[in-house]
Amino acid sequence: MRSLTLARAAGAGLLLAVIALSVLYLIPSDKYYVFLPDRAHPLEPLVSIAGEHPATESGGVYFVDVRFRKAHLLEDLLGRPLARGATLLPKRDVLGDATAKQAQQIDLTQMADSQKIAAAVALRRLGYRVPIKLPNVVVRGVLRKAPVGRVLRPGDKILAVNGKQVHSLGRLHTLIASHRPGATLSITYSRSGRTATAKIRTIASTDNKRQAAIGILVDETGGSVGKLPIKVRINTQGVGGPSAGLAFALDLMEELGHNVDNGYKVAATGELALDGSVLPIGAVKQKTIGASEAGVDVFLVPAGSNARVARKYAQGLKIVPVQSFPQALHALATLPAKHPGSA
Repeated sequence: MRSLTLARAAGAGLLLAVIALSVLYLIPSDKYYVFLPDRAHPLEPLVSIAGEHPATESGGVYFVDVRFRKAHLLEDLLGRPLARGATLLPKRDVLGDATAKQAQQIDLTQMADSQKIAAAVALRRLGYRVPIKLPNVVVRGVLRKAPVGRVLRPGDKILAVNGKQVHSLGRLHTLIASHRPGATLSITYSRSGRTATAKIRTIASTDNKRQAAIGILVDETGGSVGKLPIKVRINTQGVGGPSAGLAFALDLMEELGHNVDNGYKVAATGELALDGSVLPIGAVKQKTIGASEAGVDVFLVPAGSNARVARKYAQGLKIVPVQSFPQALHALATLPAKHPGSA
């Protein structure tokens, strides 16, 4: 009789535990979001462009995105996501100060802008006349304790680093991050219409202690694209954000008759700037898994920390780091010839 009572008690306890876990799984958290992989998508069916050529090669260009949802309360309590390949992120890291609806609208606006920029960069590369006004890179904030605090002020325009012109955040980051902390750079800037050049000692980046930074926050202002010479439409089916810019530009060239993919299935991610720079993006882990699951051959990602993360989750997928659109084209053009029937 005693053993029966204990068995019933254990069964009741187990049932209550299952019910509690089920409730915790069903209730959403207000503190965290979960980012999940999504299979890379071929762009050819989603892109409509005047003068496009039907695809004849076995390759193709793919774009990658991520799915995300509110975390379950159980994931909140555990401090980790339950889905494979997922990442748990605090709500503020995902939405900032915006509401979910506002963040969605921002993402859709960024997607529309990335499509226009990609079309402009690709068409100019093909020799079309596209009016582009490159943006200014303007200092928004300065870390006073850094050596740069004795030189730059909010409102200054960064014109060049070591004599190389700067027209995008990506270009500025590349020119600085290619050095080691403690190196001295020559920064050309303008203030109130006057141009000056100063020597600035770099510090360690907060993202990578082995990488140089100078301790400023910057914005791009004043960039614009005029009317495109041909009509381009890209239906991304509600996907937002700017990170598919590089993939869009590659596919547009492909669809206008240029063998960009060299016979390979090519996935690409990276925000594309008006000067052709490829800027870093988020959720690289999930995007790499999504590219791998789609069975692509090559994955182009922004150089630096994005590429390091991608290699960690590549599972045999070839990762190609790129800093600019011309570099991406060169990397694909110099891949070994794809043998017929090879995977």
